[in-house]
Amino acid sequence: MAKNKKETVDKKNDKQEGNKRSFKISKQQKFVLGCLLVLFSIALLVAFISFYVNGQWQNDQSIVNQLGDRSEVAENWLGKFGAYLADLIIYRGFGLASFIFVRLFFLTGMFLALELSTQKLKNTWFWDIFAIIIVSVLFGFFATSAPELGGTIGYELNLFLQDYIGKTGTLLTLLFGLIVYLIFKIKLSPEKIQSYFDSTKKEFKSEFDTLKPAANQPESAYNLEEFAVVEEKQEEEDPELDNIHIKTVDTQFELNKEALKPTISHASEIELNPVLKPIAPKQELPLVSPDEAFVIEKAEEEDILEENLASRLVADFGLFDPTLDLSNYKFPTIDLLKEYSTGGITINQEELEENKNRIVDTLRNYKIEIAQIKATVGPSVTLYEIVPEAGIRISKIKSLEDDIALSLSALGIRIIAPIPGKGTIGIEVPNKNPTMVSMKSVIGAAKFQEAEMELPIALGKTISNETFVVDLAKMPHLLMAGATGQGKSVGLNAVLTSLLYKKHPAEVKFVLVDPKKVELTLFNKIERHYLAKLPDTEDAIITDNAKVVNTLNSLCVEMDNRYSLLKDAMVRNIKEYNEKFKSRKLNPEAGHRFLPYIVLVVDEFADLIMTAGKEVEVPIARLAQLARAIGIHLIIATQRPSVNVITGLIKANFPARIAFRVTSKIDSRTILDTQGADQLIGRGDLLYTNGNDVIRVQCAFIDTPEVEKITDFIGGQKAYATAYLLPEFVGEESGINLDIDISERDTLFREAAEIIVNAQQGSASLLQRKLKLGYNRAGRLIDQLEAAGIVGPFEGSKARSVNILDLNALDQFFNNEQN
Repeated sequence: MAKNKKETVDKKNDKQEGNKRSFKISKQQKFVLGCLLVLFSIALLVAFISFYVNGQWQNDQSIVNQLGDRSEVAENWLGKFGAYLADLIIYRGFGLASFIFVRLFFLTGMFLALELSTQKLKNTWFWDIFAIIIVSVLFGFFATSAPELGGTIGYELNLFLQDYIGKTGTLLTLLFGLIVYLIFKIKLSPEKIQSYFDSTKKEFKSEFDTLKPAANQPESAYNLEEFAVVEEKQEEEDPELDNIHIKTVDTQFELNKEALKPTISHASEIELNPVLKPIAPKQELPLVSPDEAFVIEKAEEEDILEENLASRLVADFGLFDPTLDLSNYKFPTIDLLKEYSTGGITINQEELEENKNRIVDTLRNYKIEIAQIKATVGPSVTLYEIVPEAGIRISKIKSLEDDIALSLSALGIRIIAPIPGKGTIGIEVPNKNPTMVSMKSVIGAAKFQEAEMELPIALGKTISNETFVVDLAKMPHLLMAGATGQGKSVGLNAVLTSLLYKKHPAEVKFVLVDPKKVELTLFNKIERHYLAKLPDTEDAIITDNAKVVNTLNSLCVEMDNRYSLLKDAMVRNIKEYNEKFKSRKLNPEAGHRFLPYIVLVVDEFADLIMTAGKEVEVPIARLAQLARAIGIHLIIATQRPSVNVITGLIKANFPARIAFRVTSKIDSRTILDTQGADQLIGRGDLLYTNGNDVIRVQCAFIDTPEVEKITDFIGGQKAYATAYLLPEFVGEESGINLDIDISERDTLFREAAEIIVNAQQGSASLLQRKLKLGYNRAGRLIDQLEAAGIVGPFEGSKARSVNILDLNALDQFFNNEQN
C-alpha cells in the first residue's frame, strides 16, 4: 500500500517537472526573441519619427483604415504597417511619451539576448510605464489643441481628472507624480543638489585662485625643475647609508620597506646615541605587603599652588573688557583658606592587610576564589579591586555586600560590579581614620587653577585622591540631596567659593534663596560685587518664601529678554553672544550688553514647595528647560527629591545629581535612580552622577570662619553702585489703576504707543530696545498704556495684546481724548 502511494507521488512530481520543462525557454530561443525585440524597437523608432516628420500622421490618417487597399501608398518610412503602429500607439495611445516604449523593447531584447537578470528589468518596466502615463497626461494638460502630443489616452485621462479635481488638482497630481519619479527612480535628493552646487562652487573658486596672481611670490616658487632635482637627490641611495645595519627580529609579519626609507639627506645627521626622555619615578611606598598578589597603591599627592591664577587674567588688546568697571579687583588669595590635613593620606599597613584577609576569607567561605586584589587608598575610603577566578558570577559577589560589611565591621561598604572601564570588581571600605579634605587643597590644585571651563566647581577629591572639578555650565543644572546634617550646606559653600576664586564679579552673579536664614547670610557682604536682586528690595539674599515667587518670575523675564538679545545678535548661546560683544560686533545703543552668568542657589527646596507650591513650580520648570543657553543655571538642595517636591518635569532637566548619605535604598533610587547613597559614611561623603557613571567624592570642607574671611576680603574692595538688578516683575494685579490722569503720563507716552501699535506686540523689552530706556521706565509706560486701553492686561510670559490696529486709529484715539 505504501509502495503504491509512493509511486503515485513520484508520478505526480515527474508530471510537474515535465510541465516546467515544457515552458522553459532555451538559450537559442531567448537569443532569437531578444534580437526580435531589439529590431522591433528600431522599427518603432523609425515609425514614430516619421510619424512627426512633415505632418505625415495627417496624410496617413485615411490609409490606416484601408490597410487592405494596395493602391494607397503611405508616407510613413515603415509603410502601412508603420503608419498603423504609429497611429495606434501615438495618436490613439500616449503621444510623445510612446518613445519610451522604444527604450523598453530595446532593453528587454538586450536582457534576453545577453541572459541578464530580469529583476532589474521588472523595475525598469514599472517606472517607465509610470513615466509614460505621467508624461502623456502632462502633454494632454498643456497641449489640448495638439492631440498627437499627448495622445488619446493622455487627453481622456486629463479630462477625467479635471472633471473630479479640477485643473489645479490635476496639475498638483502631475507634479506629485514627477516628484515621486525623480526621488525613487532617479534618486534625486536635496543633499545631492546641495553637494552639486557646492562642488561647482569649489571648482569655480579653485579655477579663479589659479588665475589670480600671488602677491610677493619669489621666482623660486615657480621653478619646477629645481623641485624635481631635489626630489631626485632624495631618492638616490647614499653609499654611506649601506654601512648602517638595522637589527631585526624574526617575525611572521612582512616589513613595510617603503616606511623604512630614510628621510635625511646624509648619514652624518643620524644620532646614534639617542637621548632617552626622563621618566618620572613612581612614588615608592613606605611599606610593602608580604603577599605578592596584594598590591597597595597610594595616589600621588597634588601640589598646591600658592597663587590664585585667576588674578593673572588680562584682557586682550582691542577687545571689550567687561571687568573695566572693577579693573583693580583682586581675587581672594589661597592663604585665606585653612589647611586641616598636615601630612596628607597615611597608609595604615595593618588595617589594609586585615581588611584584605577578611574580604578573601569571606569570599572563600562562599567558594569564590580571588586571583588578585589591589588596594587604592583615598581620603576617607579605600577601594579594593579584586579579580575573581574564571567562571565566578559577578552577581554572586554583589549579593554578598552585607556579609562582607559584617566581616569588616564597617559602617557601610559599597560594591561596584564591575568597575566601568576596568575588568575588576570594586569594594569600597571606609577608613578607620579618614582624612579631611580641605578647601585649600582643592582650590590650590593645578587641575582647578588651570581648568578651562566657563563655571568651574571644585567639589572635593575622588577615591584616588584626585581633585574633582566639574563645569556647571555643562551640567547645566545641579540637584543636591541628602539627609539632614550630611553636608549639603557645606557643599553649597564649596560651590560658591569655587566660583568666587575663578570668576570676576562682572562674569557671574548669584541669586541666593535661604529659608534657614543662617546658612548663606555671610554672602551679604559681597552684595554689590556678586549678588543679584529685585529693584526696591533691601536684602539680596531671599529668606522670605513669599518673595521667592517674584524673584523666580523676574528670572523668567530676564531669560526672555536675553533670548531676544540672542535672536537679534543671531547667536545660539551666551558664550557666542559675549564673544561677539567683546569683539565689538554688537551695538550697545541697540540694547546689547555684556551678559554675566546667573547662578540661582536654593537651599531647602522642599520647604519652599510646601509654602509656595505651584507658584514656584512653574517658573522653576521654565528655567530648568530653557535657561541653560542664556547662562542661568540652577542649584537646588533638598532633603529628598520626592515626586511631590520635584516633579518629573523638573527632575528630567537636572541630569547632574549629588547625593549625600541617605537612610534607605528607596531614597537613593529617588535621587540617583540607583542605590549606593545609603552606603555612604556621611560627613561630606557623596556620589556624583551626570547621567553616566556614578563617582564617589569626598566633599571639600569649608568652615564658617573661612567663608567670612573670603567675603570680608571681597567686600572690602571697590564695588558696583548697586547689586545686579533683575527685571521688575509686574503681576496681574499691577498696572490697572495706574496713571489714569492724562497729565501724569510720561513724555514718551505717544512715541511708545506708536511703537507698540506698529509692532502689534506689547512688551517692556520692546520699549527698552526702541527707546533706549531702563526697565523700570519701560514698565511704567506699559502700565500707562494699559490704563489708557491701548494694550491688554498682563498674560504671564506672553506679550500683551494690542487693542488698536493701526496708526490712524491711534491718532483718532488721541483726538478723542483731547476733545
